[in-house]
Amino acid sequence: MEIQRPRHKKLDIPIIPLIDILAILLIFFIVSTQFKKPRPILEINLPTVKQVPSSEIKDSRSTLAISDTGVMSVDGVRVTEGELESYLKAFLNVNPGRKLELEADKAVSLEKLFGIWDALTAVGIEIKDVPARIAIAP
Repeated sequence: MEIQRPRHKKLDIPIIPLIDILAILLIFFIVSTQFKKPRPILEINLPTVKQVPSSEIKDSRSTLAISDTGVMSVDGVRVTEGELESYLKAFLNVNPGRKLELEADKAVSLEKLFGIWDALTAVGIEIKDVPARIAIAP
């Protein structure tokens, strides 16, 4: 007596639908990726804090940066300490609605920060309207 055994079918994985799905995923990731734009700023070690309530960035601001050696820049353009006030006046004339943010190295002295704040108030910018950028500790 012969017993017939069912033959096992060779399992095939359909490759064409997988390629279609991978192509759709690739297109999705390319379209939805948001790249950071490079910022022309000084080399700065930001002061860190442990707990800060965070919120979304609502508008882009120009950066007023000061390094630990005292070198200042506004959006990547180096400015000397004596010319900061006149540069800020010219900057506000060219960009009337543009807001600033302060990016100071953690080794900057209070004297230099007060000098920057004096220049800001002399130009007509309130200190409370210029937030300081800080690093949040992990």
